[in-house]
Amino acid sequence: MASAVTTEPSKDTTAPSRPGYGQLLRTRGAWTFLLPGFAARQPFAMLTLSIVLLVQHTTGSYGAAGAAAAVTGVSMAVFAPYSGRLADRFGQRAVLVPGVLVHAVAGLTLTALALAHAPLWALFVAAVPTGASVPQVGPMVRARWGVKLQGSPLMTTAAAFESVTDELTFVVGPLLATALCTAVDPAAGLVTEAALTLVGGLLFAAQKSTQPKVTASGHARVKPASALRVPGVRVLIVAFLGIGSVFGGMQVSLAAFTESIGEPGLNGVLYGIFAAGNMLSGIACGAIAWKAAPQQRLVVGYTALALAAAGLWAAHSVLVLAALGLLVGMCIAPALITGYTLVEGLVPAGARTEAFTWLTGAVALGQAAAVTVAGQLEDRFRDGAGFLVPLGGTVLALATLLALRSRLATRPARTVARGVGHRSPVTVD
Repeated sequence: MASAVTTEPSKDTTAPSRPGYGQLLRTRGAWTFLLPGFAARQPFAMLTLSIVLLVQHTTGSYGAAGAAAAVTGVSMAVFAPYSGRLADRFGQRAVLVPGVLVHAVAGLTLTALALAHAPLWALFVAAVPTGASVPQVGPMVRARWGVKLQGSPLMTTAAAFESVTDELTFVVGPLLATALCTAVDPAAGLVTEAALTLVGGLLFAAQKSTQPKVTASGHARVKPASALRVPGVRVLIVAFLGIGSVFGGMQVSLAAFTESIGEPGLNGVLYGIFAAGNMLSGIACGAIAWKAAPQQRLVVGYTALALAAAGLWAAHSVLVLAALGLLVGMCIAPALITGYTLVEGLVPAGARTEAFTWLTGAVALGQAAAVTVAGQLEDRFRDGAGFLVPLGGTVLALATLLALRSRLATRPARTVARGVGHRSPVTVD
């Protein structure tokens, strides 16, 4: 009897030593989920701004509008991991179809209540299911890449591609929401968001051939372990909370800075430069054949992010702030991409969608908290005090990352061949 341990070959891994986007996009079956996936995730970036513009129009209060949007964001962050776990257990289609239906109804209900000048508590009640039912299409697309590219060097390229896609979504989505709410009708943004979510989500759910296989039947007595039980995932959640603090702190603080110098129109320009830095570095990350281990890259990249964020609060000119914003944006993408890449080695295939949603929810939660804290700091102290939030968030996350970096060691994918050597290898996690 003989036993051999070998690395499991991937069905779709014909990647060269230097993987690139062309190789990635030629992956068999990729376009069947990429195109509907992009359409389905586009409304995600429209939701918050559409709520703010509608509720501000009907109530005349930015405070009420921000509160309603915050309830939606927190609800999404809390419920997203459960949606991911259900998708891992029962399949993405089983979660997406009812989810997008609930989201469309909840979004239209929130719109009707706002137009009817309902009390704020009623808007909060409608905002909870609206946020809770946001379809987690981005994590689902990442899970599909994980199935297609398991063990391939193209996984880092795929993570970079998804990061760039997310950034593009957050550039196009707010512009579309603003145009609809200002040029068509204040309710047009939220109505369009609900419609796009429904149509895009159903089209994505229809791509059954590329969704990850369900690893446990719905009637199984033993439930699959939660991704949250993996120590490395908990460390990554803290890191992604810090990244969320950068997004939230930048949004509020840039708006306050441009308002203080009498140039509020520059807010979009400065935030666009920040987002452009993120996109450019994301593209570069996907084109590089990395030799360093992903956990090492995460520590180095996160250290650079904390150092870049440290200078924001001291910037008092548009040019300096633009340069620092570009640098901070360029440091975010490597940390995000590496974190998502680590999930493939840390988490079993049957729990990856849940793991991705924990990370996405952590960014959203960190962003919501940062918006609140940065707003309070700007109201009380001004002079760029809100920029202390990205600094504090990234430094605390970096300290956690350094202390617990050993938990990011990935599980080697192995196969065991039993018998006399002619039998097929059996996968062992």
